[in-house]
Amino acid sequence: MDDNAIANNVAGAIVTAFDWTSSADARAAAYSYIETVKAGDARVLANASFSLVKKDWPSEIRLHGFKMLQHLVRLRWEELTQPEQRNFANRAVELISEIANPCEEWPLKSQTAALVAEILRREGLNLWRELLPSVIALSNLGPLKAELVLMILRWLPEDITVHNEDLEGDRRRILLRDLSQSLSEIFPLIYTLLERHYGSAILEAGRQQMDVAKQHYAAVIAAINAIIAYAEWAPLPDLARYGIIQGCGYLLTSPDYRVHACEFFKLVSSRKRPHDDASGFDHAMRTVFDILMNAAKGFFSKPSANFIETEFEFADYICECLVSLGSANLPCIASDFQLLSIYLEQMVHFFQHHRLALHYQSLLFWLSFLRSLISKTKVTLAGSSNVASEQDTYSEKRRVLSLVTDDMCGMMLDISFIRLLKKEKVHPGITSSIGNLELWSDDFDSNVDFGQYRSRLLELIRFIGCERPLVTAAKVSSRIAEVMRTPLPYNDLVILESMHLALENVVASILDGSNEYLKNNAEVQFTLNQCFKGLLEQLILLKWTEPELVEALGHYLDALGPFLRYYPDAVGSVINKLFELLTSLPFVVKDPSVSAARHARLQICTSFIRIAKSANESILPCIKGIANTMTQLLSEGLLHRAEQNLLGEAFLIMASSAGVQQQQEVLVWLLEPLGKEWTKHEWQEAYLSEPTGISRLCDDTQFMWSIFHMVTFFEKALKRSGSRKGTLTSETCSKVSSPGHPMDSHLIWMLPPLLKLLRAIHSLWSPSISQSLHGVMRVAMAISDVEKTSLYGEGKHSVTKVATSFLDESQYGMGKYYSTETKEADIRNWLRGIRESGYTILGLSATLGDSFFRCIDSHSVIFALMENVQYMDFRHLKQLVHLSLIPMVKFCPSDLWEMWLEKVLHPLLLHVGQALSVSWSGLLQEGKANVPDLQGVPSGSDMVEIMEEKLLRNLTREICSLFAFLASPGLNSGLTPLDQTSPTLHDADSSVTDLKDIASKSMVGFLLNSRNLAIPVVKICIEAFSWTDAEAMSKVCSLWSQVILITITTNNTDLRSLVCKDLFGAIIHGLALESNAVISADLMGLCRDIFVHLSTKDPSPRQVLLSLPCITPQDLHSFEEALSKTGSPREQKQLMRSLLITASGNKLRALATQKTINVITNVTVKTRNLNPAPGPDNDEADTLGLASIM
Repeated sequence: MDDNAIANNVAGAIVTAFDWTSSADARAAAYSYIETVKAGDARVLANASFSLVKKDWPSEIRLHGFKMLQHLVRLRWEELTQPEQRNFANRAVELISEIANPCEEWPLKSQTAALVAEILRREGLNLWRELLPSVIALSNLGPLKAELVLMILRWLPEDITVHNEDLEGDRRRILLRDLSQSLSEIFPLIYTLLERHYGSAILEAGRQQMDVAKQHYAAVIAAINAIIAYAEWAPLPDLARYGIIQGCGYLLTSPDYRVHACEFFKLVSSRKRPHDDASGFDHAMRTVFDILMNAAKGFFSKPSANFIETEFEFADYICECLVSLGSANLPCIASDFQLLSIYLEQMVHFFQHHRLALHYQSLLFWLSFLRSLISKTKVTLAGSSNVASEQDTYSEKRRVLSLVTDDMCGMMLDISFIRLLKKEKVHPGITSSIGNLELWSDDFDSNVDFGQYRSRLLELIRFIGCERPLVTAAKVSSRIAEVMRTPLPYNDLVILESMHLALENVVASILDGSNEYLKNNAEVQFTLNQCFKGLLEQLILLKWTEPELVEALGHYLDALGPFLRYYPDAVGSVINKLFELLTSLPFVVKDPSVSAARHARLQICTSFIRIAKSANESILPCIKGIANTMTQLLSEGLLHRAEQNLLGEAFLIMASSAGVQQQQEVLVWLLEPLGKEWTKHEWQEAYLSEPTGISRLCDDTQFMWSIFHMVTFFEKALKRSGSRKGTLTSETCSKVSSPGHPMDSHLIWMLPPLLKLLRAIHSLWSPSISQSLHGVMRVAMAISDVEKTSLYGEGKHSVTKVATSFLDESQYGMGKYYSTETKEADIRNWLRGIRESGYTILGLSATLGDSFFRCIDSHSVIFALMENVQYMDFRHLKQLVHLSLIPMVKFCPSDLWEMWLEKVLHPLLLHVGQALSVSWSGLLQEGKANVPDLQGVPSGSDMVEIMEEKLLRNLTREICSLFAFLASPGLNSGLTPLDQTSPTLHDADSSVTDLKDIASKSMVGFLLNSRNLAIPVVKICIEAFSWTDAEAMSKVCSLWSQVILITITTNNTDLRSLVCKDLFGAIIHGLALESNAVISADLMGLCRDIFVHLSTKDPSPRQVLLSLPCITPQDLHSFEEALSKTGSPREQKQLMRSLLITASGNKLRALATQKTINVITNVTVKTRNLNPAPGPDNDEADTLGLASIM
């Protein structure tokens, strides 16, 4: 068949393939024929494709013809002889003259240029230099041909910046070298054509020759696109030397081209400054800086009233470029302080601009700029050689910061205070105080929400407060005073709420104790004291009565909490004001669930907690007065249960600053009344003696919430008493209780009813009980919509105990407000809160050491937690492990491991091991995890599958975290780290010990010595290698590392067989999964440890390696020889990695070479397979482990 016939057939196939009215079989046959031609004789393919690009064919066929020609050049170029290649190149160049026609479509022009560029990339520098005279001559033949030449120049560096799988690293480097050597020819040509056609476009437009002007315009755009292709990688001094930077700068003055030119400056301004000789780079970047600054000045010099949208779009680009330059290349101009000062003033102008996009870009710069300058200098030991350089760096930073003047800081603060408001929440009556500022709106940026933006504003306020405390304090006080003076403060509530955040951050940044300047300047301290003192006095004198205003006032008072450390005389006034605000609000309301007064009361009580935390010892003189006031309110019945809890928590925080004795007295005062109610036999008998009792308890709404608040307060009491956070460790837990923990004496009466309550709640999920419950109860037990949203969404709607702790028994009793839906939600929140607080109480109790493990009946704890463990949902199991069991493992005395840990972990691990195995099997094989949490949820939707997988992964990771704690160094102090053992291949047996001896001083040794624990743990940890969860796998690796260490130091043959055969094989299974690539180093470390230390004692590691498909005994022998010649663990791991890659035929996807994308200097060379290329990539779930590589 001749070439024309083949071309006709291919054209017909193209039409059929892209005609959606054709049948599926016809399209498949057409695709197959096209691929057959592409894979056939290269000469036939070339001739047919050149026929298809002729003008006789429709555009879609011509485009496909160009694609086929590019395919031949890229992948099959070597199949042509040198004369054929040269003939091919000449025919391609001739196409330029043919395609340079005003009637030709742009895609065809682009593909023609791409084809010629592809040939030039393949042939290299010699062909380029040979064609250069003809290319220059062609570019002189008018705008159409010049446009095509510029398109070729644009396509030439494509493979440098765009990653192509079929382009090897060596070819990429050669291309980069050749193009770098050709820049002296390319850049002058581009600049000449840019200058020529820019002037011609203006000239022809002035003559009203619009068609010709458009051709020149297209040539200018092609020149800009070509420049952009080089802007990312070409040396910056070259871009300046050949006028490219100046030329693009000139284009910024033209409305027709300036946006396109901005793309060039965006790339150039973010280029990384070289570490070596940077003088040429700095000079070029200085030119860029001058051009951008002139453009910015031109924008601000125009009256904004006349601006159209394109002007703002251009300003957005300029601001973005200046931000990139300042963030990446500020050192290029930092030596010129006058220039840097002008630049900073310009960025303030952008920050002040009413357009949100300009302000936001500037905000990002200021955060980066101030963060880098205000960051704390590392402390260096005296006499260190780094002291002088660090001092110089610090001095330089202070000099730069001095350019940020008080006026500049004040202007940014003024704008920041206003922009803390969100457009949708602004009251119409306060728009006058905002002016024409464009406030944040939900539709501004889909990738950033208002919370993130506001956090950045507050971070900026903190930076300014740290650096300019006087200005910041004065500004925030003045702004708050201005709002307080308004005749209708309720209308300014949104401003009040936003300024509370500003005040909180200002006070925290100034008074956090880290500001050395503030510590050493008494005058500044006095001025700040007067400023905050004046603001506090104004706040205390306010007589606001509306609940929303009272709540806002409470926030302002607690925001000044850190100031009370320096002004203790005001603590009493603040406390009295808070009680005044609390009692000014009504105690009884019609519908507390929607009552602003009810919410305000709770927030005022929360302010006591915040002030107790921030004021520290300054509040101690007021403890007695607070206690008296609280006692009076309780006696008058003017405190709800939730309010008592919050005030009680504040008391605990105050007492923690006063010592153990004070804590004990406060705990007795707070807990004694609760203990009398909590330990009553009547309610336990009525509600906890049988499984259905919980259902009756939930019908008694007031008592249900009374129980809830008691449990949550017990949790707070444990958290807030005893040692400060961070002072308790696993090594000292058994010693902490020796002097007497304040909660020691309370556990004995607190925990028994709690265990009964948890046991009763757990029993609700057993089938025999759940089927007998009424509908409301069953609905309440199911996973909530909010929990579902947190699983497949961003987690912004997750339920927290903060919300449920604000509920109170007083909320109920009025039937008209208490619907079925409300009751379902309340029971669900109650169950969730009791479970979470109950588990937390057990975990916190375990941290007390002996007073828990030796004084509480272990059987009652284990029975309550494990009796119905097989019916627990995955999310509940995760909570139990995280909040209760991990602390028990961490703090249990070693002589009680058998009594406590073996009995509590055995039933858990048996159930969890089976549940995880079934769910992972379903997920990997069928795409459905089938978790119990969603049994009642209709299946089939993607969201259900996402939630199932999230629940499964969450539990898997938590169980593996438990294993990681089992392997933690603190619980295995009796083991000698592996890096202290012999690193040689042939270890001696001189230090062999018995596993039973290790079990008493190592948690992992105890686990392995206990058959009840070892079997389920090993089963889970072996199967985990086939689960596609690298996070869980990384935690399992820490356990296996300790197991290998014990195996090396003991003579247990069963353990050695497990490690050398099962574990070694499972690790290689895991390396077949791409998901384990991020932990491949850990897995290789395990492989190395097994082979180096155990292969002489057990033949299994060699047998496993020899079972791989691409290894011979000689390969293994060579590997062992190389291994014996080095004692470096790192080199040994690298040898093991290379062996496994080779032995598996490069099918261990976790070890596959990771290609570097869009990086020029670190291009990786392809790893060549020893076997023929594999077929289509299969999903990881299809084949797992060794089966996938054999």
